[in-house]
Amino acid sequence: MPKVGVILSGCGVFDGSEIHEAVAVLHALDRHGAQAVCLAPEMELDEINHLTQQPTGKKRSVLMESARIARGNVTPLAEVKGGDFDAIVLPGGFGAAKNLCDFASKGAECTAHDQVSRVLKEAQQAGRPLGFACISPAVAARVFGEDLGPNLTIGDDKGTAEGLEAMGATHQNCDVEGVVVDNRHRIVSTPAYMREQRITEIFTGIGNMVDKVMEIASQPAAV
Repeated sequence: MPKVGVILSGCGVFDGSEIHEAVAVLHALDRHGAQAVCLAPEMELDEINHLTQQPTGKKRSVLMESARIARGNVTPLAEVKGGDFDAIVLPGGFGAAKNLCDFASKGAECTAHDQVSRVLKEAQQAGRPLGFACISPAVAARVFGEDLGPNLTIGDDKGTAEGLEAMGATHQNCDVEGVVVDNRHRIVSTPAYMREQRITEIFTGIGNMVDKVMEIASQPAAV
C-alpha cells in the first residue's frame, strides 16, 4: 500500500488548510488505496473569525487545528523524513501561505517553515513525487525555485504568478480541472480554489492531480 504524506496547515480557508481541498486530497488518495498520513508543523497560527473574515487576536495550534481534519490522527512534521513516504501532497488554503510559508505577507521575499522545507527537500531528493493545490505552489516555489526552477500553476492570477516566478519558478496558466506536470522534478500542481469554481470541479482537479502523483510514484525515479 502506497504511503502518502499530506501536509496540513490548520483547519479553515482563512487561517489554515482549505477543508474542501484537504478532503478532496484524502478522498482521491483513498480511491488509489493509498495510506494517507496527515502531517503538520508544531507552531501557532493567528486565528481568523470565518464569519467576519477578521482576526480575533487569538492564537491556535496548527497541529491541533489540523487534527480536526485528520480526525485526530496527525503527526508532527519534526517526527518524519520526506523519504518515509511514496509521495507528499499539500492542499491549499491561506494557511499554506501564512503558516507553511509567509508568502501571504512577504510575497517573493517569504521564507518557508523549516520543517516543511526539510521534509519537501528530503522527499524530492529521494525521487518522491510532490503534489500542490491552490496557493500551496507558493511553498514549492520558495523551497525549490532557486535550485530547480519548477513548473507550477496557481491558475491565472497574474500577481500571484509573478510572485512565484520572482522566486525562480516558471508559472503556467491552468484551468480548475487541469494539472501542470513538471516531469523532470516530479512535481504536479492544480489551481483548485484559486480559480473560484464549483466544488465538483475542485474535486475533479485535485483528483486529477492526485492521479498524476500516484502514476509518477509508481515509476522509478531517474538516477
